[in-house]
Amino acid sequence: MTTLSISLGQMQIKLARVEDNLETAERMISQAATRDSQLILLPELWSTGYDLENAGDYADALGEGMFTQLAKSARDHSIAIYGSILERRGDQFMNCAAYVDAAGCLGAVYRKIHLFRLFDEHLWLGEGEAPTLLDMPGGPAGLSICYDLRFPELFRRYAVAHGARLILICAEWPLARVEHWRALLIARAIENQCYVAATNSCGDTGGAVFAGHSMIVDPWGKVIVEAGEDECLVMAEIDLDEVDRVRQTIPVFEDRRPDAYLTR
Repeated sequence: MTTLSISLGQMQIKLARVEDNLETAERMISQAATRDSQLILLPELWSTGYDLENAGDYADALGEGMFTQLAKSARDHSIAIYGSILERRGDQFMNCAAYVDAAGCLGAVYRKIHLFRLFDEHLWLGEGEAPTLLDMPGGPAGLSICYDLRFPELFRRYAVAHGARLILICAEWPLARVEHWRALLIARAIENQCYVAATNSCGDTGGAVFAGHSMIVDPWGKVIVEAGEDECLVMAEIDLDEVDRVRQTIPVFEDRRPDAYLTR
């Protein structure tokens, strides 16, 4: 049995208040490590929220600033961390999800491909260029951020082309569309027969109210753990071998007919 213990750090992000948000994140990282979690997920843009017009005040190049802080936190607590922050990349700013392993090494970065126009991301941020796969002891994991959830093609590629057994998602998903959040997370797990672990922010951040309901969904579409709408830390242990059992029971990938619907 290949198990992975995951904590979801559901934060109420304080807009533009980096030190306050870092204090909350550090507390959750410490608590997750105390509970023997191997990985903690933090929300999208957890250190700043959507203060994008001032991105230049916060964004750091890889290996600097907040990326260094994440590495130190992971190393100090011997826990892997995944969540998105603002990255300075040349003359652009990116919504960048970083995975730092328990030794503090940067294992992968995913730059958000689908920018959310309702929050003006396209006005301030550069577009990510490619999916990112993370090699983990229990098998490949696909990385994604919030609005990506509405684009099933990305998740299908992770599952079909790369055999992903787990999808990691960090988000700031509004409460007004919480039904979409829950339905899409479950759908992505069912259709790709993999685990989906997703951390959302919660509460009022700069006048926008976010949904919470961070959750882990198994390959059958069963919700293993789900937070409410308040700030909290929840965790669950998953068995990644269950992915293989589900895919053998209902061989969806073998029965696909891309010749019939992808080339016409």
